[in-house]
Amino acid sequence: MNRLLILLLIAFAPAALAQSQQPYAGLEGRSIKALSEQQIADLRAGRGMGLALAAELNGYPGPLHVLEFANDLDLTSQQRAKVQELFAAMKAEALPLGERLIAQEAELDKAFASKTITAAMLAASTQAIGATHAALRQAHLKYHLFTTDVLTPAQVQRYAELRGYRGGVEHTHGPHR
Repeated sequence: MNRLLILLLIAFAPAALAQSQQPYAGLEGRSIKALSEQQIADLRAGRGMGLALAAELNGYPGPLHVLEFANDLDLTSQQRAKVQELFAAMKAEALPLGERLIAQEAELDKAFASKTITAAMLAASTQAIGATHAALRQAHLKYHLFTTDVLTPAQVQRYAELRGYRGGVEHTHGPHR
């Protein structure tokens, strides 16, 4: 049995090694090398892409998922209207930032592809990309903060249960604006 295991390991080791040495193989065909088609679609749709996990996983529900669970959370009509308003505001802020990030990444990609990149261009481009990414993340995080202010502690706890977070959340909240 040990011999068979050793033979299998020897047989498959070159393929595993080759795969680990070529982790980006196939990505060279992307329109923007640093972004997958899914990431581009998410940015264009204003989706959070995990940017608000610090809030989400620490007891600050996001407006989209609160609206998805509106009935289970027993939102009042006033709460529902406020969360819809917050969601619309978040989208209005996130969409242009997502488009800006896509354009900035495309510009950086183009400079590398055309072999025209310079150290100064690289510094300026990556600083701009970082600032846009930070603004996008802040936009998603702050709407989690604002959404939590609309909910009762019991609704926040129920949200955590509905999202499948073990142990729920311990969170006291008040006005954050």
